[in-house]
Amino acid sequence: MIVNVTVNGEKIKKDIDPCRRLIDFLREDLDLTGTKEGCSEGECGACTVILDGVAVTSCTVLTGQVDGSEIITIEGLEKNGELDILQKKFIEHGAVQCGFCTPGFIMSAKALMMKNDNPSLEDIKRAIEGNLCRCTGFIKIVEAIDAACKEVV
Repeated sequence: MIVNVTVNGEKIKKDIDPCRRLIDFLREDLDLTGTKEGCSEGECGACTVILDGVAVTSCTVLTGQVDGSEIITIEGLEKNGELDILQKKFIEHGAVQCGFCTPGFIMSAKALMMKNDNPSLEDIKRAIEGNLCRCTGFIKIVEAIDAACKEVV
């Protein structure tokens, strides 16, 4: 199957097995390794990307399902050498330790910010409820997302 997809603003046309998982397509075919594979079942959120404006676990999406879609990965947030506000706030607030889950959290938060320019703490918590962290706890993560949302407004 020929898949036509826009990834991080770049139009891509590639012959691919439609049953190949999106995470494998991103990591292996496009060398976008910022998307991490955790549980392989859509439970941990480490592989979260934004697909047509919605945060999805890329381990549960098949490449054949994304034809004609727009995908944003963690690599797509940096613009002209400058980190996205969420990336900056995660660093400033110490919301990372091992960093494995960080891309998924940031992508879930970015999807929220794309839809809601003034989310409440409850909105933030709901947006990241599918992401798991075993190192930091969630307080600093929520604080970082909240700070990013407040700075953008």
